[in-house]
Amino acid sequence: MSSNPPPMQHVCVLGAGIVGLATAWQLHRDGHQVTVVDSAQTGAGASGANGAQLSYSYVQPLADPALWLQLPKLLLAPDSPLKFRLRMDPHQWAWGLRFLAACRGSVSRRTTASLLTLAAESRAAFEQLMAQTALPCDFSATGKLVLYPDATAFASARQQMALQSSLGTVQHALTPAEAVAIEPALAHHAASFAGAIHTPSECAADCFKVCEALQHRLQALGVRFLFQTEVTRLARVGTRIVAAETREGPIKADAFVVALGSGSRRLAAPLGLDVPVYPLKGYSITVQASEAAGAAPRVNVTDAARKVVFARIGNRLRVAGMAELVGHDRAIPADRIASLVASTRALFPQAGGFEDVQPWAGLRPATPTGLPVLGRLPGSPANLLFNTGHGALGFTLAFGSARRVASALNV
Repeated sequence: MSSNPPPMQHVCVLGAGIVGLATAWQLHRDGHQVTVVDSAQTGAGASGANGAQLSYSYVQPLADPALWLQLPKLLLAPDSPLKFRLRMDPHQWAWGLRFLAACRGSVSRRTTASLLTLAAESRAAFEQLMAQTALPCDFSATGKLVLYPDATAFASARQQMALQSSLGTVQHALTPAEAVAIEPALAHHAASFAGAIHTPSECAADCFKVCEALQHRLQALGVRFLFQTEVTRLARVGTRIVAAETREGPIKADAFVVALGSGSRRLAAPLGLDVPVYPLKGYSITVQASEAAGAAPRVNVTDAARKVVFARIGNRLRVAGMAELVGHDRAIPADRIASLVASTRALFPQAGGFEDVQPWAGLRPATPTGLPVLGRLPGSPANLLFNTGHGALGFTLAFGSARRVASALNV
């Protein structure tokens, strides 16, 4: 017995970051009419200059029991990659308590398994997109090395590797010498870490370039974009959302997808919906990479001690890291950028020039467990879906999340 395809709908996607654009792409592929709305421009939020790594096989959630031992140092050290500014914000307190409650082995294992499944779906979807469109985005597939500073941290990492290996990933625990053999640019730093986990299959790309190219593709296919258009509220009548209200007038559609990152909660709250997302502020710099042999890394590198990632995107080196619970503050303090420069010089002293480091800050939308919010929420209007809360894995999970949300629309 054949089944009829779902009827075409007009779907309004709120948000033109990588998650919103991936959603628009999938919805258009499924035959829907799509409008994308954003208060700024394509990739203006957390997608703009993120860490660039596509971590399909290394998805350890931030909420992990190992954090308890690190917490005092992370909170008290003046150069800590973690910063917490207590605010008169009950949501911040509630999110923090839920995050600490999720720092349990059982929760971390379940989250890891779920994220690996979603990441595999996302890899397949992104590879399909690249095969069809060859988006110009400085894509590379050179693998990833995660460096651990001491024996204790390395032992914990090997436990996580064993869990991920049992779920189908291919990873290897390496000595510093073995890591240097894979990435010669680490030779200067070899005496400063105890070991590394190598994931040969990991990739990198310029997320902002993907966003720009995807926008142009979608516009050519007839997708409508409304930029500089802030949605002030979602108008509800009965069990449905009838319009996204803006200062320029209402935007009507058959269904709505909220992909506004850390701004998603603001629209959901007046509807009585709990979107457990809080912004984790991160920073990045981008420097011109030296072409000298063994100077700038070709392999993706994560320094677990400093919580800093390095990714080669074309002839540039993207350096990103830190996590600050400071609300929606987008300021870029000079000391945080100086810290990223110092981390780069410590690992890769010959990586390139630091005269122009292109400083950037973004707000990663994080849930306490690390699992994104996909689809409908309990008590949600029937035609309202969410695609948010990906934390530092927004680029990694975007295209798999889009497929899931598009499938949920037809249920």
